[in-house]
Amino acid sequence: MPRWAAAAGRWGWRLLALLLLLLVPGPGGASEITFELPDNAKQCFYEDIAQGTKCTLEFQVITGGHYDVDCRLEDPDGKVLYKEMKKQYDSFTFTASKNGTYRFCFSNEFSTFTHKTVYFDFQVGEDPPLFPSENRVSALTQMESACVSIHEALKSVIDYQTHFRLREAQGRSRAEDLNTRVAYWSVGEALILLVVSIGQVFLLKSFFSDKRTTTTRVGS
Repeated sequence: MPRWAAAAGRWGWRLLALLLLLLVPGPGGASEITFELPDNAKQCFYEDIAQGTKCTLEFQVITGGHYDVDCRLEDPDGKVLYKEMKKQYDSFTFTASKNGTYRFCFSNEFSTFTHKTVYFDFQVGEDPPLFPSENRVSALTQMESACVSIHEALKSVIDYQTHFRLREAQGRSRAEDLNTRVAYWSVGEALILLVVSIGQVFLLKSFFSDKRTTTTRVGS
């Protein structure tokens, strides 16, 4: 086999390995969930977190009512780390002060008949580097640096896509709600016009109808 072909083969396998590193998610934990929250309901989630771990909770209400929920985050001892009432969307970052199970809840108990659709993203820890610095005696090569830049750009693209999908879903929900209201209003106007038209017909008919008077002669 020619020397240039062997070198090309080695570079091809190396490039394939780098692409796999870009595509395979790292051990950093992240939970993205979209769920239905009924009226007068409360939904809680739990996550085991080690001390010193940086975490970020981000949520947004996609559909339902005024697009708001109550959110509450507690540490393993029940201490409230974050609490907001009737929020449409928000983001909160904290560092775990102790080991244990952290709980965050979404509540729709203030709503009597409207259910909500809620999206949240709970990130635990940071993504590990693509190329760990331990056991390395040289700096990153140009290809490795390019892969790191591409990886960071892809993460930004994924975040933008997620936010745009949420905005699109929320806009579609608002449009469908507006379309339903317009349809009901149109049906109501049509019924009112029908009732008014029938009433006018009967009213005009009463104006032109002949009223016969009968005369009764009283004999002497």
